[in-house]
Amino acid sequence: MAVHKLILDDIFEDVSCTLIAIHCAIEDYRLAYLLNKYLDITLTRKPKDLDFNNGVTEYSVFEYEDENKLDTWHLVSNICKIETESKIEQQSLFNAHHKVIRTYNLVPEYGKVNYFLKIDNEFSNSKEKQIINNLLKIPQIAMAYNVDMSALKSKEHLIFD
Repeated sequence: MAVHKLILDDIFEDVSCTLIAIHCAIEDYRLAYLLNKYLDITLTRKPKDLDFNNGVTEYSVFEYEDENKLDTWHLVSNICKIETESKIEQQSLFNAHHKVIRTYNLVPEYGKVNYFLKIDNEFSNSKEKQIINNLLKIPQIAMAYNVDMSALKSKEHLIFD
């Protein structure tokens, strides 16, 4: 019997994009507003959130398409918190229930990152540093830095179309 082996090329090898991790504690809509103000872009919330695990986890996505430069910007939340009921197994007369908040990450390798800014165009290092410097001018942002897309294990989670 013949053995057939399929070799799939990595579809992300020739993807040119810039990925910036953002650490901040504000809501997604406030961050989108501040990015619009400081970066002179127009991020708008997509009608549908990014859905994983058949609706168990959802991540908000904001998008801006620059038709002049042919760039697409995405702001996506990396953290999804879900509140569930949990039953405590104890030897008592009463069954105790308490609420548990579970945290899920879109990109588990960067669990402490709150948001990712993905720009579907690879910029020069100077332009990338300029974007990061503009992000760091926002008082609510604690930290922002570039992420190497080729080193991510879960880069397929960052496909929005």
